[in-house]
Amino acid sequence: MRKILFHLNCFEQGGAERVVSNLANRFVRQDYEIIAATEWQGEVEFRLDERVKRIHVGLKKEDEGKNRIFKIFLRFRYLRELIRKERPDVIISFTRRPNYRALISAMGTGVPVITAVRQDPKSYYNSLADKLLIPLLYPLAAGCVFQTKEQGTYFPVSLQKRSRIILNPVNHKYLNVPKPEKREKTVVQSGRLVGFKNQAMLFNAFVKVHEKHPDYCLKLYGGDSLDGTKEQLEKIIKENKAEAYIRLMGPSDSLEKELPSASVYAFSSDYEGMPNALLEAMCLGLPVAATDCPCGGPRTLIEDGENGILLPVGDEKAMTSAINRLIEDREFAERLGDKARKIGVRLHEDAVLEQWKDYVEEVIKRTKG
Repeated sequence: MRKILFHLNCFEQGGAERVVSNLANRFVRQDYEIIAATEWQGEVEFRLDERVKRIHVGLKKEDEGKNRIFKIFLRFRYLRELIRKERPDVIISFTRRPNYRALISAMGTGVPVITAVRQDPKSYYNSLADKLLIPLLYPLAAGCVFQTKEQGTYFPVSLQKRSRIILNPVNHKYLNVPKPEKREKTVVQSGRLVGFKNQAMLFNAFVKVHEKHPDYCLKLYGGDSLDGTKEQLEKIIKENKAEAYIRLMGPSDSLEKELPSASVYAFSSDYEGMPNALLEAMCLGLPVAATDCPCGGPRTLIEDGENGILLPVGDEKAMTSAINRLIEDREFAERLGDKARKIGVRLHEDAVLEQWKDYVEEVIKRTKG
């Protein structure tokens, strides 16, 4: 039986955490032994299969008073001790800091590490420490999973050659949802209220859309990230007296029911990895207008004018025009939505799991002979 050790910060609800929980649950159902090594436990987390062994490798209570440098050392030490004890066939780490921890902690153990890059490297791997650590540590990785080609260009060429591009799996509840008989006069977006998603630009654009189409409203589904974005959006609503037609809906666990009847899905991010919200919207068959943001997630999914519309990042005027076009040309909009829905074949959980399984087995065979 193969043993896989996943390492990430936690399983709080987020894009990377959703993917890892999904993979861990599906791997364990196929007779893999799965260990999930996390730094902490969040208040609201994705559910894990009871056969997944969850192990805490973060700081302990007795470590709280120690200095910062020693705490960093302890994080590596605890993970390394677990690696030596469990001797997994492979470690799969997700996101920036867990990737660094896994690569350092696995040194000298003989256990291969597959790193997974989820964010836009230009925005998340841009510190002086990153510039020093990437060329030093990432060549040690046995492989890496990127979500777009553009992500890979920020990392050593040697790693790119043994990497793989694998898109996120989409929860089955977003697949094969019937097309609505009638669209509601609603524009929607789903995702956390957070600065890099530039929902302020979308709100300002929709104020202009509403001037032309006063019977349409905008609904934003998502929880507060507590970075001040929610307050900024509330200010835009208040200043434009838009309470009746721009609504903050809060988080929802039933987007597969809330979204499908909307007329337009508007994606406004300045940068992203591979946005799950956009994947889900396309699988639901929604006509999409999306910013062509780095590191190439929307561009990987959307062929402009065929299954969606790509827009320049931060371009309020282009967003306004795109939404108006999708509202006014319903034949065009429905054609985009119908073609967008077809992406679900590539993103079915079983299809994505098979890609991961193939790559994991490839790495194990290559590194262990």
